[in-house]
Amino acid sequence: MTSVRPKLKPDTPKAVTAWETATGQNVWMTASGSWTQDVSQIAAFTGDEAETRLAEAMAQEGIVTDPYFMEVTETGEITGRETLRETIRAKGPTVSYGEGA
Repeated sequence: MTSVRPKLKPDTPKAVTAWETATGQNVWMTASGSWTQDVSQIAAFTGDEAETRLAEAMAQEGIVTDPYFMEVTETGEITGRETLRETIRAKGPTVSYGEGA
């Protein structure tokens, strides 16, 4: 499963993000190639390394779903065109389920 997202230039720092298949939680790839729910552990990739990391993520479709690039700073902080959406994903839902029911 993939979604259409804006293309980022090769030299733009980017992170690989996805949803953990078992839980539906947002996850990000770390520098070691593992997955984390801790936004402070986001790794930034550029150029060929970024493409390689995304290909690695796509090969893990049983572990993660719909991996894609998101723009980050060189230190892995969320930035760019989709900042609001990615910040919401990183901080969790904005409403609590079951309230007001």
